[in-house]
Amino acid sequence: MRYQVLFFDLDDTLYPNSTGLWAAIRERMGLYMSEQLHFPPELVPSLRKQYYEMYGTTLRGLQLHHKVDAWEFLAYVHDLPLEKYLQPAPELRAILTSLPQPRYIFTNSDRNHARRVLDVLGLQDCFDAVIDILALEFTCKPSPEAYLRALSLAGQPDPRSCVLLDDALANLRPAQALGFRTVLVGSNGTLEPSVDLAVAELSSLPEVFPDLWEVN
Repeated sequence: MRYQVLFFDLDDTLYPNSTGLWAAIRERMGLYMSEQLHFPPELVPSLRKQYYEMYGTTLRGLQLHHKVDAWEFLAYVHDLPLEKYLQPAPELRAILTSLPQPRYIFTNSDRNHARRVLDVLGLQDCFDAVIDILALEFTCKPSPEAYLRALSLAGQPDPRSCVLLDDALANLRPAQALGFRTVLVGSNGTLEPSVDLAVAELSSLPEVFPDLWEVN
């Protein structure tokens, strides 16, 4: 089997960004920064973006520069009624359970949020484990250290035998440099230089990436 381990991002990958959930999470981040940290509201969007681009997550920037408590921040920004945004995904479930490889969630979010999302989508038993920001010890994509730690947590497979499926080009570039097969999810299937394959949504995987099901 050519591909031994599959790593799936969570938000805007297992579900389309059109659900509005990630936008709602970003709004909660802004509220936390203005209401809990007392940043001027007009500065919040640019600062949030700056930290995201510098560190991979807004949280990491807030930790390093403002000593924010990670648990408090994560609980606050994910305090949303997920059923308002997501619904069960039986077609995706069928695809995931048909794949022969071990499958991991690899997310810059935390496992509590990941498990809540998986529960609503009906995918709670489709993955071997959740590799989250806590398991990564607050390193995060796109830091190369995060990918190396994810490989270690998955049993140290050769990255050339692994696939990363993610909606963010910034997260796929370092993975490709390490040898991962990279799949961009959610960009209307448009290929970019830093990705090997692109799918508008994961339901297209059997058509676009049939090699995943080859076991010899």
